[in-house]
Amino acid sequence: MDSPDASPTPSPGPAGPPEEPAVHGSTDPSTASADGASSTPVDGVDRQIVRLAVPALGALVAEPLFVLVDSAIVGRLGTEPLAGLALASTVLVTMVGLCIFLAYATTAAVARRLGAGDTRAALQTGVDGLWLAVGLGVVLAAATWVAAPWVVGALGAGGGVAEQAVTYLRWSLPGLPGMLLVLAATGALRGLLDTRTPLVVAAAGAVANAVLNVVLVYGAGMGIAGSGLGTAVAQIGMAVALVVVVVRGARRHGAQLRPAAGGILANVRAGAPLLVRTATLRVAILVTVWVATGLGGASLAAHQVVMSVWGLTAFALDALAIAAQALVGHSLGASDVARTRALLRRTLQWGVAAGAVMGVLVGALAPAYVRLFSTDPDVQRAATAALVVAAVTLPMAGWVFVLDGVLIGAGDGRYLAWAGVLTLVAYVPAALAVHAWAPADATGLAWLWIAFAGVFMAARAVTTGWRARGTAWMVTGA
Repeated sequence: MDSPDASPTPSPGPAGPPEEPAVHGSTDPSTASADGASSTPVDGVDRQIVRLAVPALGALVAEPLFVLVDSAIVGRLGTEPLAGLALASTVLVTMVGLCIFLAYATTAAVARRLGAGDTRAALQTGVDGLWLAVGLGVVLAAATWVAAPWVVGALGAGGGVAEQAVTYLRWSLPGLPGMLLVLAATGALRGLLDTRTPLVVAAAGAVANAVLNVVLVYGAGMGIAGSGLGTAVAQIGMAVALVVVVVRGARRHGAQLRPAAGGILANVRAGAPLLVRTATLRVAILVTVWVATGLGGASLAAHQVVMSVWGLTAFALDALAIAAQALVGHSLGASDVARTRALLRRTLQWGVAAGAVMGVLVGALAPAYVRLFSTDPDVQRAATAALVVAAVTLPMAGWVFVLDGVLIGAGDGRYLAWAGVLTLVAYVPAALAVHAWAPADATGLAWLWIAFAGVFMAARAVTTGWRARGTAWMVTGA
C-alpha cells in the first residue's frame, strides 16, 4: 500500500454524520454453517472484496480531487500563493502520511476482535485509536505552528513564497487533529467491514471544501489564509461526522468513551512498526525524486507525470489492499485459517489481474495521454519510456500491494518494518547507480523506473511473498 490512503478530505459538519453502519458478528453468514464452523472457504469472497474495495476506492480518489480544487482556487491568486500552497501541502501530506498507521493498525485490531465475536472490545479499540489520534494531532499542530518558518525555509523557499507557505500552514494546522481523527475513525470503520461511510463523508466533504475555499478566499478576501482556514474547518467537520458514528456504536455495545492508558499504549505499540514501514516508503520516493532531479529538468518533469499516473493506479490497488486488511483481520480473529488462506489466494488473484489490466492501459495509451501533461517533446519521450516500464511492473505491484494489506490485516507490522528496511537497502544502490551512470534523457528516466518499479517493488514482492508462504503471520484469535 503506497498511496496516502484515507488521507483526510474535508467534511460537511452541519449536515450531520451518515447513518451508523451495522456491526457484523464474528463470522460472516455466507461462510458459516449451522454449527458455527466455516463452510466452503471461498464462499462470498468475491462479493465481499467488491463490497469493501469499491467504496474504499471512491474515498481514496476523493483526496486528489479536492487537492486539485484547492490548487485551482489558490492558483488564481498568483504564482507565489500557488508555490506556497505546494510547499505547505507537502509538509501536511508528509505528516499525515507518516501517521497512516492510525488507520492501518486500527483496521487490523478492530477487525480481529470483531472476528473473534467481541464487538465491545472491537469498538473499544476504535475509541482508543481516536484518543491517540487527537493527542498526536494537537502535539504535531502546536509544534509545526512554532516551527513553520524554519520548516518552510528548510525546503528552500524564501521571500514571498515562504511567507505564503507559512500563512497557509498556520491557518490549516487547527485542522490537523481532525485529519488524524479521520484516519483513526476510518480505520475503525474499515475494521467493522464498513467502507461506505467514509466514502459518503469524503464525497460530501470534497464539495464542502470547495465551497468554503471559494467563500473565504474570494468572498471574504482572505487570500491563501482563507484556503487554509476552509480546509481546517472542513477537516474538523469530517472528523466530527466519522467520530460520531464510532461513538454511537461504542455506546450501544457498552464500550467506554474515556481515554484508557493501556488501550492507547497498545495502539502505539501496534502503530510504531507501521510508522517505520511507512517511513521507508517515503525515503524511497524522496531518493527517486532526488535522482530524477539530477537527470535534468525535462526528466524531472516527465518523472512527475509518471509518478502521477503511478499514484492513480496505486489508489485502485490500495482499495483491494484495504479489503484484504479487513477481511484477513476478521478471519484470523475468528480463528478460521482455511478462510484466511482462501482470502490470501483470492485477493492476490484480484491484485495481479487488476495490475495487469491497468498495465495494458497505462502502457498502450501512454503516447496519447502524455501530451495532456506537456507539449515538450523531450518530456513526452521520457515520460512515455518510463510509463512503459511502470506498466510492465504493475502486475507485480498488484501482488505487493495486496500482500502488504494482508500482512497489515494480520497485525504483522514488526515484520513489515524490517522488510521495509531491507527493501530500502536493496533499492538505494540501484538508485545511486542510475544517478552515477544513467544519461540525462529518456533512457536515464527509464533506468530510474527500472530501479524503482522493478528493483524496489521486486524486493517488496520477495520479502512479503516469503512471509506469506509461511504460517508465522497467521496468529489467530483476539
